Parts: sequence; structure tokens; C-alpha cells
Amino acid sequence: MYKASAGVVLPTSIIGSLPRPAWHTAQLGSKSFLEAMVNARWREQYEDAVSTHLRAQEVAGLDICTDGDAHYDEEIAGWSWQSYPLTHMAGLSREVALTVPSVNLAAVPRGMILHDQLEARVLPRIVGPLGPGNLQYAAMWKVAQRLTRRPVKFGTIMPELLAAAVRDEHYQDPVERVWAFSEAINQELHQLADAGCPVIQMEEPQIHMVPARGKPFGRLEIADLVKIFNNTVKGLRAKTEVWCHTCWGNPAQQRIFRDVQSYQPTLAALNEVDADAITFETCSSGTGDLEAIGRLVTDKKVVIGVIDHHTLQIERPDQVAAIIREALQGIPAERLIVSSDCGMGREGMSRRHAQYKMVAMVLGTNLVKKELGLPEADCLAADPRYSMAG
Repeated sequence: MYKASAGVVLPTSIIGSLPRPAWHTAQLGSKSFLEAMVNARWREQYEDAVSTHLRAQEVAGLDICTDGDAHYDEEIAGWSWQSYPLTHMAGLSREVALTVPSVNLAAVPRGMILHDQLEARVLPRIVGPLGPGNLQYAAMWKVAQRLTRRPVKFGTIMPELLAAAVRDEHYQDPVERVWAFSEAINQELHQLADAGCPVIQMEEPQIHMVPARGKPFGRLEIADLVKIFNNTVKGLRAKTEVWCHTCWGNPAQQRIFRDVQSYQPTLAALNEVDADAITFETCSSGTGDLEAIGRLVTDKKVVIGVIDHHTLQIERPDQVAAIIREALQGIPAERLIVSSDCGMGREGMSRRHAQYKMVAMVLGTNLVKKELGLPEADCLAADPRYSMAG
């Protein structure tokens, strides 16, 4: 169900995270969100941080906002994206321990920044049936949405990534564990949708990663991953707009692959996910997949990345416009959404860099809107009347 993007041609947004304000020093840890909001100092810092993120997006002129993922703690490589659900869901131990994943450690030896992420995996164990527990996504979304009139999108990690991160002392099979995460997250997302959230974003299904990384647990086929995605969002599209976010990795704003990867081997499968829109990384990874995306993703909106989340170099509006124009060669403007490639708050970027990347996105989109005779977004950051330089 199109809600936030309904009736808007070439709407702009970001994927989710924004750099944490330096003064936002309070940490949530394993406390529930509602419990933390009882503390006056934590609540003030949290609400101020969300307000700052929302205001930055409004000043840039974005159509669809996020809360900047402000509930995530300041962890190495943005690891809280995964650790938050694992430390707040039901069925996991209160004790935590270093949990090194089953990856090729030779590929990320000590001396590489990506190795630090392995050392940051201090996680609980699964000790009982999984459930939503204290995720409390609806409460978080409400805090953000009551601070802006613009629609606020809320995102969360996919179950196969959570299932691969933890030790399991309850389920007999890793695939059973994935499905248990899927059912629990679906319950939580229905509460979020029922609260009125206009866009729910499912982050990083591993469908497009299979050709590069292999099958999750050595068993899950691409078709299985599509089924898991669809189960995790079952029933949601009757209530809200669902986005499927795909990118090629972003710990500490780093690339995880040496070479640029392609979506083309899995585009047909991605077109089968039960989502209203699919995001694609088309700035940092180039535009080589756009023709195939336009040809194969035919019944959903396409969210193109025009901002590189890996670099501090601010894109110029004409560069942003060029990517949009290329996308429009195969995707109708009514089905196109403009965004960043991925989140900009995974440890490596300043608030000012992120601010001007969002401004560049809006100004570049405005160039194309003007060419198409569409209303341009109001970008306060670029209004010459307010330049202190005259």
C-alpha cells in the first residue's frame, strides 16, 4: 500500500541512519526503550537527537524522513544495527559473550578495520523461544512522527542476519532459527503498522548476496530467502508501505567487497519479494545495473541511490541529476524514488557531510523536476536569501 510515496513524483529520502550528535552521550544498552524514556536525561538527549535528525532532513527538503536510527548505541562499525534486536528480543540470555561468526577470518585479519567489527560481536545466546520482547518499534516511531509533519520511515534488520550472528541453545536447526526470527519480527512490525507508521523498511535480505557470498548456512537457496522475506512482512502491505533495502555492505562506511558487485543475477528473485519498493545502490557501485533493473523490476517502485555513503566527497547536484536521468530511461518517473545508497551513520561520517549530501540530493532532483515540469522541493539550506555571505 503506497502511503508515504503516494501521489509524489520523484520523492526523496535517505535509507536510515545519520551521524550521531557528539553531545548524544547517553547509551540505551539492554534497557527497554520505554524504560529508558523514564530517565529525564536520557529522554532529553534522545528526543533532541531525533529532532536534530528530522530538522536536518527538513532543511534539506526531503519528502520522506527517518529518525536517523537514534536508538542505536554508538558501537564499532554501526554494530548496534544488529545488536539492538538481539539484546531486546525475548528468548535470548541476559549474559553476553564474544561471538565470532563463522566467516573466513583470513579475509579480515587483524590490521583491517573490518576486523574490529568481529571483536565487537559481544552478544547473548538463544536460550528459549524467540519473540518480539522489548523491541518497541512503535514507541520509537511515535516519538519521531510527533516531531514532524513529514512521513517518517522506520527500518529494521532481516532475520537471516540475526540468525547468523548468535549462538543457539534452543532451536535444533539454523533454518528453524531463521523462521523463528521471521515470525517474531513480523509480530513486532504489525504493531508498528497498526500504530500508523507510513513506511516500514526491511534491511538487507541476503537474496542479492548469494552469488557473492554463497548460501546462508550453506543451505538457504535464493527462493528460500524470498519466502523468508515474504513471511517476515506477511500482512503488512494491507496496512502500510513496505520497502526492501539492498546494498553491498556498510560497516564503518567501508566496502566489504573489493570489486563492485551486480544485482543482475538476482533481479528476477528480488521482483518476487512482497514489497512496494526496492532500493538499489546505484551511486557508489555505478549505474551499470539500471537498464536491467528497469526491465526486470516492473511491478514495484524503484529506489535509486544517488549519494555515496562511503565517501566524504559531497556529490554535486548535476551528478545526482545525471543518475536520475539515466534511471528515467527505463523507469517511469511515477515509479522512481531518490535516496542515498545506504545509511550515513555507521561511524565514519560527520553530521555536516551528511547534511550537505542530503542537500545535494534534493538540488539534483530539483534539476530533473524542473526539466519535467514538476514542482521543485523547497530546500532551505540552499535559499540564497539566508546566506550570511550576502
